[in-house]
Amino acid sequence: MTQLIGWREWLSLPDLGIARIKAKIDTGARTSCLHAHHLEPFTEQGSPWVRIWVHPRQNSNHSICCAAPIVDERVVTDSGGHRERRIVIQTTVVLGTKTVPIEMTLTNRDTMKFRMLLGRSALAGQFIVDPQTSYLAGKIK
Repeated sequence: MTQLIGWREWLSLPDLGIARIKAKIDTGARTSCLHAHHLEPFTEQGSPWVRIWVHPRQNSNHSICCAAPIVDERVVTDSGGHRERRIVIQTTVVLGTKTVPIEMTLTNRDTMKFRMLLGRSALAGQFIVDPQTSYLAGKIK
């Protein structure tokens, strides 16, 4: 069953230890994206991983360090037409009543209003977006 959500929502990324982050729901973006102010690739038992430092709250120096296996590297074109090679990870997103596995790219979003974009690949078959509303899934405490 699909869940109705607004154009911006609070969600969590439990695999990364991020209990709460505000995300823009972006049906124009194919892949989801997370702000990472520092990335450090490393090898774990012969597999490529990345250590990620995230500022989950806008205008805050509070930083979370987490790690995830690298599943790919892709060239992504942003809304301004700029191309950038990005690391791709797979993680779990919890939004409202749904827990969904997603792929997510990592990039520095310091100048952007939202620390995360939830793209249409993560939304497909799970959510319906009402672009006139916000926070329909509720606020994570």
